[in-house]
Amino acid sequence: MNEINSSETRDIILDVTEKLIYRHGIAATGMDFLVKTAGVSRKSIYRYFANKDELVMAALQRRDARWLQWLRTEVERRPDSGERLLAVFSALKAWFGSADFRGCAFINTSGETGDPQNPVRLLAKAHKQKLFEYLLELCKAHGTPDPERQAAHLLILIDGAITVALVMGDSTAADNAQCMARTLLGL
Repeated sequence: MNEINSSETRDIILDVTEKLIYRHGIAATGMDFLVKTAGVSRKSIYRYFANKDELVMAALQRRDARWLQWLRTEVERRPDSGERLLAVFSALKAWFGSADFRGCAFINTSGETGDPQNPVRLLAKAHKQKLFEYLLELCKAHGTPDPERQAAHLLILIDGAITVALVMGDSTAADNAQCMARTLLGL
């Protein structure tokens, strides 16, 4: 197998794993289901990943990087610092309206683990910490008073909106959270 095919196969495995665990959860995504859906052999999967746990972590790490980059790209299009803070919720609204929206992959997979030290739970915590740090960066750029507290409030609004959108099927969750953020930030 050449370098290009090897890389493509690994990417296919990761893409399919991410989609399956996002849609069905970690426990419901067995190796047989993954092999069948990805169209690769079990041997191919184990060539790149020692076990299912390693595969799940790699897929979630890719999602973490891609999702945060997507959010940054959407937000940074806005010229004004106040608009950027509110654009977080506009981006969420677009995501909530997508056909494959299933909530936050990191909240969902955390719910499958009981141990706070489980690697999946720790990865979810790291994802939320990165999101908090980005919100803190936005708050500081805007000059909000007590930016750490404001970033913490925004994180709760974001995760609340994601949860309400998923559980309640509420297409206005991002709009409502944006309205609350506007009040919170005095925008």
